[in-house]
Amino acid sequence: MNPQGSPYTSGPPSPRDEHASKRTNPLRRTSDVFEWWFRRLLLVVVAVGLPLAAYGAGMTAYGASMSTARAQAAQRHQITARLAEDVERNTYGAKQWAQARWTGAGGVVQTAVVQVKPGTSKGTAVRVWVDRNGTVTGPPASALNARTTGWAVGGAVAFGLAIGGYEVWAGTRMLLDRHRSRQWGIEWERAEPLWSARFRR
Repeated sequence: MNPQGSPYTSGPPSPRDEHASKRTNPLRRTSDVFEWWFRRLLLVVVAVGLPLAAYGAGMTAYGASMSTARAQAAQRHQITARLAEDVERNTYGAKQWAQARWTGAGGVVQTAVVQVKPGTSKGTAVRVWVDRNGTVTGPPASALNARTTGWAVGGAVAFGLAIGGYEVWAGTRMLLDRHRSRQWGIEWERAEPLWSARFRR
């Protein structure tokens, strides 16, 4: 006999049948319908909006970081200074602070404290980054710094939106459950006397 012609069928129902049964279920409440549509709408918003927002934020941060890097590269340059003291050796191999001296614009001798390797002797030439005013500063930001910033900002935005989407769903589900609980209480107050009357007969 054809299994489709038998009133008794085996095997799980198809997704189409499950979807139809959910839509035509007489016990389905308005809150259930709202939850069903809200969940799918939220999934679409997160699936589409999260990549776009993360990409936009990452590219914006990257562009801003590159602008900063270019500005720093235009305002900073390296000069050659000479150590004004000997630097002792240590067992850790970590760089140490030492005073360096160089002749700036107008023949003015300038000094600053810089980091050098341990064991460096007095008079050794060291490269120092300075700005237009001759103030010691750090090296300008690089393209790698800009890319790292862009990825970090994009990842943070994606993570924040994912957490935000989950919080919205959890909060909505909690409010719906509270509403259902109140409705159940109201309906039970109406039905309970009828049920109790059946047992008092």
